[in-house]
Amino acid sequence: MPKIKFVNEKKEVEVEPGANLRQVAVREGIQLYPSIHKNWWGNCHGLGLCAKCRVHVTRGLENVSHQSIGERLRLMLEPARIGHEQELRLACKALVNGDIEVETQPPLNLHGERFWG
Repeated sequence: MPKIKFVNEKKEVEVEPGANLRQVAVREGIQLYPSIHKNWWGNCHGLGLCAKCRVHVTRGLENVSHQSIGERLRLMLEPARIGHEQELRLACKALVNGDIEVETQPPLNLHGERFWG
């Protein structure tokens, strides 16, 4: 069975193949949402609209479902880049099919990976 390791929280969870990353995090008490988005009215509840549940997949990116066009567009529209855009996923849209490590609430990099380009 696949394992999700939440790096910041130092917690590892075993899940069924195809499990939704956001649902697992919420069930395990992992805080995905920063600041006011923690409240029930501050996020989109898994619809992929707010992009506040973004995570950085630090290991096992091949074991997560591919980004949909909608997810890729939503992440591109985010005004603040955090770097590692290729490894970013919205937890609400990511399905886990193998072992992965994720960093929740990754730190911001206002210029992203391509400062000059």
